[in-house]
Amino acid sequence: MESADLRHEIEELLSTGEWRKSVARLQILWEKHASGPLAGFVVTAYTRLRHQLRLTSHRCAIVRSFTVEPIVPILKACGFRWGIDLSIQVGEFHAYAQELLDKSSSLYAFQPDTVILAVDRRDLLPELNSSRTEAIDRVTSQFSGWLRAFRGHTPANLIIHTLECPALAADGVYDAQLFENEAWAIQQINHNLRKLAGEYRGIYVLDYDALVARHGREQWGDERKWLTVRLPISAANLVHMAQEWMKFLAPLAGKEAKCVAVDLDNTLWGGVIGEDGMAGIQVGPEYPGAAYQALQRALLDVSRRGILLAVTSKNNPEDALEVLREHPGMLLRPENFTALRVNWNDKAENLREIAAELNIGLDAIAFLDDNPVERQHVRDALPEVMVVELRADPMEYARAVRDCPVCERLTLSEEDRQRGHYYAAEQKRAALEQSVTSREDFYRSLAQEAEIAPVDIFTLARVAQLTQKTNQFNLTTRRYTEQQIAELVKCAGWRVLSIQVRDRYADNGLVGMAITRDQGDVCEIDTFLLSCRVIGRTVETALLASLAEEARARGGRRLEGWFLPTRKNSPARDFYRNHGFQLISENAAGQLWSFDLAEGGLQAPEWVRVLVAAERA
Repeated sequence: MESADLRHEIEELLSTGEWRKSVARLQILWEKHASGPLAGFVVTAYTRLRHQLRLTSHRCAIVRSFTVEPIVPILKACGFRWGIDLSIQVGEFHAYAQELLDKSSSLYAFQPDTVILAVDRRDLLPELNSSRTEAIDRVTSQFSGWLRAFRGHTPANLIIHTLECPALAADGVYDAQLFENEAWAIQQINHNLRKLAGEYRGIYVLDYDALVARHGREQWGDERKWLTVRLPISAANLVHMAQEWMKFLAPLAGKEAKCVAVDLDNTLWGGVIGEDGMAGIQVGPEYPGAAYQALQRALLDVSRRGILLAVTSKNNPEDALEVLREHPGMLLRPENFTALRVNWNDKAENLREIAAELNIGLDAIAFLDDNPVERQHVRDALPEVMVVELRADPMEYARAVRDCPVCERLTLSEEDRQRGHYYAAEQKRAALEQSVTSREDFYRSLAQEAEIAPVDIFTLARVAQLTQKTNQFNLTTRRYTEQQIAELVKCAGWRVLSIQVRDRYADNGLVGMAITRDQGDVCEIDTFLLSCRVIGRTVETALLASLAEEARARGGRRLEGWFLPTRKNSPARDFYRNHGFQLISENAAGQLWSFDLAEGGLQAPEWVRVLVAAERA
C-alpha cells in the first residue's frame, strides 16, 4: 500500500477511535516509508494514542558539534514504532565540551537516561597535515577528559560517535603512499575511543565511520548543507542516522526480543514444501536460494547473542522437519530452534504457546513471516508481539533482521551465549518431572546447588542485565545500570548479592540477584528477582533464607520488603506471604511485608545445597 493510502486509512481509524488498528497501520507505514517528511505525521498520530499505549519512557540528550534538529522527529518516530516514548533534549550548538565538563549544565539538569555525543571529525580535526601523532594524542586526551567528567557527574548511559574518514584525502593519491596517513590517524583515534569506553560502565561506541561507509562516503553528506547550516548528513540519510541511534536506545530502554519466531515456507526457504517437495525448495548458496540462506545466517548471528529461535508454520510436521534435517542448503537445523510449532493452527495461538513454553512474555517475541495477511493477523490479535515488516523481495529479509533494533545487544554475558543449552536442559528436567511421583522427589532428583556471593567485577554486567530484563519473578521491578549497581556496592549498609544455580543437567549460570539496605535493625529488600529459567524450583527460598541469615548475623531484627505489582510480575505476588511475612502496610503502589528474624523459620530447602562466597573453591 502506498504511503498516502496508509495515511488516509490511519486518519480514518483515528477519527473513529480504533486505536489498535491505528497502531498496526502506523507500524507498517513507518517501516515501509520512513522519512523526514513523514516523521511529523507519525509522531503526531502516536502522541494522540499515547494514553492507550503502554510505552516505555526514556530521556535522551544529544550533545553535538553539528546540526541534528532535523533528525529529532525521525528519532521520536523510530522510538514510538518500538514502544518507546523518547523525551529528547538537544544541547547548544558546538557546546558539547562545556556541557560535559560542567556538572551544573543543562545536560545534567535534564537527568537523561542516555546521552549521545556526536562530534564531527572536521570540528575536532580541521586539518591533519601537521604532526598526526600529536593530533591523535590531543584528541584522545580531550575525549578522556570528557568521559571522566561525564561519569563523575551522572550514571546515565553514553553513546559516542567514532570519527569518520573523509571521502577524499587532503593529500590526494599521495596519501595512499604514506603509512601514517590521514585514515590511519583517524583509525588510531577511534581505536583509542574504544579503549577509553571500555574503562567505564555504560559507555558505548557507535561506529559512525562504518555507518558512513555502508551508505557511501560521497553520498552520506550534502556539502551545501554542511557549508550553510552545518548539517553533515544528506536528507536521504537522516533516517539511517536515527535508526542507528535506535539500535542503541532500544536495548538501553529495555526493548529487547528474547525470541524470534519465524515462518518456514517462502520465509526460511523459498517455495512451499507441501506442494514443491524437497527438490523444489529454494535455499542454498546460489540465486534464488541465496536470499533465504542469507536470512538463516542472520538468524544464526542473532541466536549467538542469546536470542532464542522458534518456528511457527502452517505445514505438515513431517514435511517441514525433513527439510530442516536433510536439505543440504539449510544452515538452521532442528536443534537451533528452542520451540517448534508446525501445524495448521492459528499463528497467534502458536505464539501464545511458544511464549508459555519458553516462559517469556508475548512482548519479548519478534515475529517473521513473508505473508502480510499473517503479519496483520498477529498485529491485530497480539499487539504485544513485535512484528517485523518484511518487504516483498526476499533479498531484503536478512537486512530486516540485521536492522531490527530489538535484536541488538550492547553486552553479552556467558549466560546469553549459553541460553539455547539452558532451554535444552530444561526439556530434560521437564521429562524428569513427569517420571517422578512427587514434587519433593523431583527437587531431590535435580541435585541443585546454589552459590550466593557478593557482586564483583565479573558478575556486575550480568546482574545489571537481570534488573533490566527480568519481569515475571521480580518483586519491585527496579531497573539499575551497571554504573548504579557499582555505586551501590560501595555504599555503607547496602548489599548486592548474586545467585548461580547448577543441577544434574546443566550449569544455569547467574540467574538471580538481591539488593538489601540496612536501616537500624531493619534489613530492607530493595530488589529480589530470579530468571524465569529457575522459577518454581525453590531456589528463591534458598536466596531469601540466605538474606535472612546474613541480616540476623549483622544484628537485624526484621526483614522487610515491598511487592510492587506490574502487568507481568504476578508470579511473585504471594512470595512474601508464602514465606511467613506479615503485611504491615498497603497503598496504591504496593504492599510492604515484614518478617520477625527472632522467630526464625526461614530455611533453605533440604534439596538445595547452598554455598556462600567463603565456600568457593
